[in-house]
Amino acid sequence: MLYEFKSKATGTVVMTGEVAERLLAIVGKAPGRTGIFTVEQMGPAIAALQDAVGLEKSTQASEAQEDQEGAAAGGPRAVSLAQRAWPLIDMLRTARSADEVVTWGV
Repeated sequence: MLYEFKSKATGTVVMTGEVAERLLAIVGKAPGRTGIFTVEQMGPAIAALQDAVGLEKSTQASEAQEDQEGAAAGGPRAVSLAQRAWPLIDMLRTARSADEVVTWGV
């Protein structure tokens, strides 16, 4: 399943189900075909995503080094939570400043 996040204040952000559901769980939203971030929910959602990104960065520094070494050797690099969360964080910030909701599946 794909999740398509939309807002009148931004473009569309499309994510695979696995990634979107992980981010929704971080912010305390239930995954599903439809949903909404109200303007009031965006501040706490942004903070929760940023906290999770910070936690990942602090606890996985050694893994990042291994990923870089693997990439230098021609192996695949892992995509970090920060890279996956950034489009949604940016969308939530922009929508919040424009006083617009963010929806998916609507």
